[in-house]
Amino acid sequence: MASSVGEPVSVPIQEAKSKRTQNISLFLHKPHDLRYGEKEPPVLKNQFDVLLAINYTGICGSDIHFWEHGGIGAYNVTSPIVLGHESAGTVVQIGSAVKHLRIGDHVALEPCAPCRRCEACLSGHYNLCPDMIFAASPPYDGTLTGFYIAPADFCHKLPDGVSLQEGALIEPLAVAVHIVRQAEVKPGQSVVIMGAGPVGLLCAAVARVFGASMVLSVDIVDSKLEFAKSFAATHTYKSQPISPEANAAEIREIANLPGGADVVIDASGFELSIRTSFFVIRVGGTYVQGGMGKSDITFPIMALCMKEVTAKGSFRYGSGDYKLAIDLVATGRIDVKRLITGTVPFIEALEAFEEVKGGHAIKILIAGPNEKLNSQRGNDIT
Repeated sequence: MASSVGEPVSVPIQEAKSKRTQNISLFLHKPHDLRYGEKEPPVLKNQFDVLLAINYTGICGSDIHFWEHGGIGAYNVTSPIVLGHESAGTVVQIGSAVKHLRIGDHVALEPCAPCRRCEACLSGHYNLCPDMIFAASPPYDGTLTGFYIAPADFCHKLPDGVSLQEGALIEPLAVAVHIVRQAEVKPGQSVVIMGAGPVGLLCAAVARVFGASMVLSVDIVDSKLEFAKSFAATHTYKSQPISPEANAAEIREIANLPGGADVVIDASGFELSIRTSFFVIRVGGTYVQGGMGKSDITFPIMALCMKEVTAKGSFRYGSGDYKLAIDLVATGRIDVKRLITGTVPFIEALEAFEEVKGGHAIKILIAGPNEKLNSQRGNDIT
């Protein structure tokens, strides 16, 4: 994965429309400034790497945040970078030491490259590597491009029957798998999930697969809650402009959990949701923070202490999460296609960002610039 070098050559939309089999990319220059640009096609420099033609990339909330604000936490855009990290691609070239992939294989890309030598990596927690190279995390370019170099062992071959569009949804599903694993959800447990965006919806689905008997999704948007109920949630609750304690009381009543939920997952990052969570959870329950919001918030520390809540963070994905995510899709236990609001050609990427920002979509996929595709809408993608 290479960082941007110098100023990319901007390409007008009309010129981008006419080009095929090249490396047109979508660069973020500064907040609200996305432009098409031409990159030199990448060349293999490592015997363990592969070259991918990117077929589909999903728009993530972090992409929208970078676009709107120019950074997230300590990661700030100081020079143009290519966005995108939820991708599936086709292998077009392999390094000499790569044995498990062949040219033409379809893969879900785990968009990272840890150092493999630090204490975190050697202890099996490579997602916490301090020297991680992660797609679309400044200064490293992402996958909204034609061709992309990746470590072969972070390219997960898609089994027969799993489409490339589904492959682009493996990344957010792996995030949800990691969160639910952190929560150690067990059969028969009750789980409350704050936020019904893509990751929150997928957390609900994974929790059900793990055996949770009650999964309640919380959000402020009626359409998201309606979808959550049809997708995986057994109960839903629309958060009200009232105190965290009052919202929590209503959640417990709807779920028939007077003592509180076994597990609460925040997939929203909003302070009100986080504060409400500690009044929803039962004594001795488990809380996992998966959503990212403000760096510092106020939350009820006394509830955390007096209930002896086990609180954990969750960051990206780790060993085995992609493998499980692919298996959940391949075996039909989670139907990620239902989350796809539509698929658009690369030349409609700017409009797709606007649509996702407006809250009118669950997940929009952008076809790679070399993918011949007419704009498709609806969740009937195959």
